[in-house]
Amino acid sequence: MLSHLIIGASGLYLGDMLFIAISFLVLMAIIAKVAWNPITKMMADRADKIANDIDAAQKSRQTATDLADQRREALSHSRSEASDIVADAKQSGEKQRASIVTDAQNEATQYKQNARKDIEQERQDALKNVQTDVADISVQIASKIIKKQLDPKGQQALINSYIEGLGKHES
Repeated sequence: MLSHLIIGASGLYLGDMLFIAISFLVLMAIIAKVAWNPITKMMADRADKIANDIDAAQKSRQTATDLADQRREALSHSRSEASDIVADAKQSGEKQRASIVTDAQNEATQYKQNARKDIEQERQDALKNVQTDVADISVQIASKIIKKQLDPKGQQALINSYIEGLGKHES
């Protein structure tokens, strides 16, 4: 009559309970064998993936920080190079300006010297022309005077005046 024991108000028998308990334990063993190991493996894999993703994110963040630092450094270096280039260009411009001014001054001085030489040459040419003209006039005067007869005193006066005239033109 043990099999007819009624437990509680539900009307379950002890045999049914044992069958349900054994079935539950067998089912749990099958689930543990078939499903529990793959689920725990999947959870472990997911935990590893999350840990790897966190590590990768940290590495990416560090790489991004390093790249940002490199960009800042390159920008700073570029700015200093640009400043150096501008300073060099200013110096070069100043040197070139000074060179142009010096060349212009030298050229102006050269033009002045050439103009003075030209003026001196023109003056010398004018003096030669005047001397030639004076000599021609003197010859003409002498030929006219020769046509006239001069006495020795007149000839001496004529020669002296001619010599004085030549001395004045040479100086």
